[in-house]
Amino acid sequence: MTSSPLAPEWLDHPADANDLPAAIWPRSAARTATGEIEIGGLAAPALAERFGTPLYVIDEQDARSRAREVREAFQAEAANAGTTATVYYAGKAFLSIEVVRWMVQEGLSIDVCSGGELAVALAAGADPAHIGLHGNNKSLDEIDRAVAAGVGAIVIDSAIEIERVAEAAARHGRVQGVRLRVNSGVHAHTHDFLATAHEDQKFGVRLEQAAEYVAAIRSHESLRFRGLHCHIGSQIFGAAGFAESAARLLAVHAELLAGGEVPELNLGGGYGIAYTGADDPTPIAELAAGIVAAVAGECGRLGIAVPGLAFEPGRVIIGNAGVTLYTVGTVKDVLVGQHDGTDAVRRYVSVDGGMSDNLRPALYGADYTVRLASRESDADPALVRLAGKHCESGDIVVYADYLPGDVQPGDLVSVPATGAYCWSMASNYNYLGRPAVVAVSEGEARVLIRRETEHDLLSRDASYLPTTAAEAVKP
Repeated sequence: MTSSPLAPEWLDHPADANDLPAAIWPRSAARTATGEIEIGGLAAPALAERFGTPLYVIDEQDARSRAREVREAFQAEAANAGTTATVYYAGKAFLSIEVVRWMVQEGLSIDVCSGGELAVALAAGADPAHIGLHGNNKSLDEIDRAVAAGVGAIVIDSAIEIERVAEAAARHGRVQGVRLRVNSGVHAHTHDFLATAHEDQKFGVRLEQAAEYVAAIRSHESLRFRGLHCHIGSQIFGAAGFAESAARLLAVHAELLAGGEVPELNLGGGYGIAYTGADDPTPIAELAAGIVAAVAGECGRLGIAVPGLAFEPGRVIIGNAGVTLYTVGTVKDVLVGQHDGTDAVRRYVSVDGGMSDNLRPALYGADYTVRLASRESDADPALVRLAGKHCESGDIVVYADYLPGDVQPGDLVSVPATGAYCWSMASNYNYLGRPAVVAVSEGEARVLIRRETEHDLLSRDASYLPTTAAEAVKP
C-alpha cells in the first residue's frame, strides 16, 4: 500500500504499523505474545481496565535512568573541565510528590516556577537549599515563602524583583542566593538557532544591562549573587545554540568578576526528544560534551576559571518515560478532495480525551505518534488523524500517523512521549476531569495523581448542592 496523498512529507509509510520505535517509547515498552503493548511489565488493557482511560502512564525506571544519565553526563564532563555541575529537574515538565522524590534520589536538584510547584517540592521533602525558583512575575507571597523556606536560588527576572527579594531576605534574617536571568540574543528551536541583537520576550533582561543589575544585587547585604542564567528555547537538537549563548554570557561573566565572585553559570535546559520517527535528538552525552567543551574553551580564551555549571533539563528526563492510553469511540472517513483523480480520504479516529489532557498539538502544532495498544493487526496501514472529544475543530491529539486499517471503536490506543507538558498543561475544558497518572515498575502500578471525578469538579462550584448523602461524601 502506498502513502496517503494527505500524509505530511516527513511521515514515512510504515512497513509495520505495530512497531514501537525505541527512540520514542519508554525503554520497557514491548508487545506481549498476544500483541498488547506492555510498559513496566504491565499490559495496557489491564492498566486501562484498572484505572480507566484516558490514562497517563509513567515508566518509573525509565524516568529514573534518564535522570541519572543526564546528571552523570554533565558531572563527568564538568569534572574533565575542572569544575562541577548541578542538574536541576525542571518541574514544569511534570511534577508530583513522588516524581520529586525520584529526582532527589537520583541526585538532582529541583527547579520550580510557582508557589504551587514549590509546595509540591517541599511536600516531597526536597532540601530547600537544592531548589531553584523561576518566574517573570513572582508574587510577594511566593518570594516570601521561598526565602522563608531557605530556597537556594531565586532567579531575578526584573529590577523590581531585586528589591522585593532583598527586602524579604532582610526581614527573615537570611542572605538569599540569586541568579540574574539574561537574554543572550540566541534563540534555538529544534536543530536551528538564530543569533540576534535583542529578544522580544517577557523573560529576563538584556545582556547589556547585566552589570547594572548585578551592581544593584551586590548593593544589598541580604543578597548573594550566584551568577548569570539563560534559557535559549525548547526541543533543541545539537549543542551549537548553547555554545553561542555561553560565549556571550561568559564575556559578561568575565567582566563581572572584577566586582566580586561569580561562582556559577546556569545555561538552562531545553534538550529535545523524539516524538515521531522524523525526530533525531542529540544523545545527552554528546550534548553534555559539546556544551561543557564550549564553556571550557571560551574560559580558556578569556583567561578565567571555569565556573560551576548548572543545567535545567525536564522534557529529556520525563518526556519519553510517559505514554497516554485512550479508548477509541468513533471512526469515520472524511472526503478531503481529489489527488490525481483519486478520492483523498482522511480517517478520523476519535478518542475519549483530547486537548484537555494534551494541549500541545492545539497550542504548538506539535506532532505525536500513535499505536494500537490492545492488539496487533496485519491490516494494511491507514493514515489517521487522532481526534479528541472536545467541542473544538482544533482538538487534535495526533495530526497524522498510520494505524492498521481495521482500527475500530473499543480499541485501546497509546500515544507515546507524553510524560512532559501534558498533565502539567491539562484542563477541565468541557468539564472533563483530568486523567489519573500512574507509575509502573517491575510489574506493579500505583497512582501518583488520582483521576478527577465530576463530583470533584462540581464541588468547586459554590452553588452546588449534593442531591444525596452518598454524593456528599464521594472522594
